[in-house]
Amino acid sequence: MLTREQIAARVARELKDGFYVNLGIGLPTLVANYIPDGVEVVLQSENGLLGIGPFPFAGDEDPDLINAGKQTVTEIKGSSYFSSADSFAMIRGGKIDLSVLGALQISHKKGEPRGDLANWMVPGKMVKGMGGAMDLVAGTKRVIIAMEHVAKGEAKIVKECTLPLTGKGVVDTIVTDLAYMDVTPEGIVVRELAPGVTKHELVAQTKAPLLFAPDLQTMAV
Repeated sequence: MLTREQIAARVARELKDGFYVNLGIGLPTLVANYIPDGVEVVLQSENGLLGIGPFPFAGDEDPDLINAGKQTVTEIKGSSYFSSADSFAMIRGGKIDLSVLGALQISHKKGEPRGDLANWMVPGKMVKGMGGAMDLVAGTKRVIIAMEHVAKGEAKIVKECTLPLTGKGVVDTIVTDLAYMDVTPEGIVVRELAPGVTKHELVAQTKAPLLFAPDLQTMAV
C-alpha cells in the first residue's frame, strides 16, 4: 500500500502548467510538496491566499501565514491576499481548474458521469462547520479525491453513501493507497494498481462494483 506521501505525489502528477488549484484539508495539502519540476501551478486557499508554496521547514514557520486548515504555509513570488468572500467568488465563478479533497465515502451509479461525495460530517460527531468543500465540488472544473482506501476496517468506496452528501455527481478521479481510478458513466474504472496490490485484494476492500482498464498498469511511485 502507498504511504500518504506517495498518494500525494501521484496526485501531483495530474497538475498541469498554469492550473489554479485548491488543496483540501489533510492528506491533499501534501500535494504542494510534490509539484513536478517545470510545472507552475497557483495554489488557492479559501481563507484568502493565492500563491501557496510548500510547507515550511521546522523553525521557519510564520504563525500569521496559514491555509484554510490552519496549517502554517509558505508563499511564492507573486502571492496575493484578499478576503474570504473574494476567494469564494473565484471558486463559485469557475476559476479553479482542479480541487483535491479527502473523503469519508464515495459512491457512483452506472450511467452517471461523476461520483457522489460525502466528506464533511459523521452524524453524532462534533463538527465545526461545512467548510468550503460544498462550493469547491460545485464550482471546480475537476475534482480528485485523495484518501486511504479503508478507514477503521470500513470501505470508503460504496454502492451508496450513507453519510450526508457534500455533493452529488462531483467526483472525477480517486487516488488511494491501493489504486488510481476514474469515475465514468460505465462505472469506476481502475487504471493503476499500487505496487504489490492485486485485483482480488482491491475488490475485497471495495463495496462498489469496479471495472479494470484493458491497459491496467502498476502505479509508478
